[in-house]
Amino acid sequence: MGGMVWKALATGAAVAAAAVANKSVNTLWGKTGKDSAVDPQNPHTPLGEALGLAAVSAVAAAIAKTLFTRKAAQYYEKSSGRLPAPMRKEEQL
Repeated sequence: MGGMVWKALATGAAVAAAAVANKSVNTLWGKTGKDSAVDPQNPHTPLGEALGLAAVSAVAAAIAKTLFTRKAAQYYEKSSGRLPAPMRKEEQL
């Protein structure tokens, strides 16, 4: 397996993570009784609500990306017998 395979896996993991994070945030936000169609960039949206949604979205995206990328790296390692090159370099430091 080469660098192109890892790039494809990492990209797929990032896309999947974004979709899961978005769905999770929308579901969670809707359960709080807030408008799920809120636009944080709209100046008519209350600032606290916009910042709250932005913060929850950022945390969810970061967690999902970390989990999905780690799972993709585990799959790559299981398939090829070693971690992807960018991760091998980090371990050597």
